[in-house]
This record gives sequence, structure tokens and C-alpha cells, in this order.
Amino acid sequence: MKKYWVKTGRLVKKLFSNFVWDIPAAQKTVYLTFDDGPHPDVTPWVLQILKEHDIKAVFFCIGDNIEKHPDTFRQVIEAGHIIGNHTFNHLNGWGTPNDVYTDNFKKCEESIAKRITEPAKLFRPPYGKIKSTQSKWVRNRGYKIIMWDVLSADFDQSITPQQCLHNVTGSVTGGSIIIFHDSVKAQANLRYALPKAIEYLKENDFRFGVVA
Repeated sequence: MKKYWVKTGRLVKKLFSNFVWDIPAAQKTVYLTFDDGPHPDVTPWVLQILKEHDIKAVFFCIGDNIEKHPDTFRQVIEAGHIIGNHTFNHLNGWGTPNDVYTDNFKKCEESIAKRITEPAKLFRPPYGKIKSTQSKWVRNRGYKIIMWDVLSADFDQSITPQQCLHNVTGSVTGGSIIIFHDSVKAQANLRYALPKAIEYLKENDFRFGVVA
């Protein structure tokens, strides 16, 4: 049984209105985001696909991966993409004491700030799981908490690449924030679904914006 939803419902968005789930607009604009990188094999491939289509995105990076793969992280920055905080060790906020969680957030923040002069204040909680006290602390620090409208579920190795693609094409609407993952676990689905999803969106007159 799946433990996630592909399309975020209106009730969830209303109940957690302090989070950014989508960016409604008059025009058909969508927003690509990538979680869990940087990874030296997967992230450069994503960057090449985005470059071919002249698309900018937000990469929600794990601090530990930034430290392990600084050259790959530099490639993301030099390509003009936005960097968001995804904690240092991909922590589940629901199961983590507040002090541990906030320290881990700050550790990732420091990893980013060492390499970017004016980093964006965007945060995505791993698994989408964050306590209200943690959320308040993050927002009081000046950050927007960016969730999602459409989850590709590329990380789910029990689904086919075709299903991963359909998760996006069957759920996207104007204003959707879409999640993919530049990780080893997701790459089989990602390599199939990302190019085809972009082609579908372009063919259906969607534009690509950047969460800010």
C-alpha cells in the first residue's frame, strides 16, 4: 500500500496553509523541483536535460551530499538553478527531537552559505514530515516551506517508469509544483519520466517557472 499521495488535495493545502503547495496563476506555469542531491552521476544528467530545454529549477539539497560532492553542487549553481535546504541528513521531522532537527537544518544552511553569497530561503522537509513547532522555527528564520502539488514518486521502485510519467502528466495543472529526485534510488524512473514529462508539458503549452 502506498504511503504517499501523488496529487495533493485541497483539504490538505487548506489545513496546512503555512506551506507553499502550488503557485496558482492565470497562465499555465509549472515548477520543477529536485530533492536529495547532489549526486555525481544523476545530478549532471538532470542538469543536461534542463539545459536542453532552457528550464530553471529548485534543487533541495542534502547538506551531507553537498559536502561529499562539492564539484557537482557547483555545477548546479553555475547552471543558474536555485538551491533549497533539505536538512543535512534527510531527517524525518516527526521522529526527530526539535533541537536535533533545528541543528541539522542549520548545518545544511551553513553548507549552502559557504558556497553561495545570497542563498534562497527555501526549505523542503524530507518526506514532507515536519512538526508544527519545527515549522514555526523554520518560518521565523525567514524561510518558505515548499511542499508539492504533484509527486512523481520516482523514488518508488515498485512502480514502472511509465507509471512515474503518468503520475506527472495525469495530475499536473497550472501552478503545480512538481517533485523529482536526483538520487540513485530514483534514477531508473527519473531517466525515463523527466524528459517525457517535459515534452508533454511543452506540447500542452505549459511554461516553466522557478519557485522563489
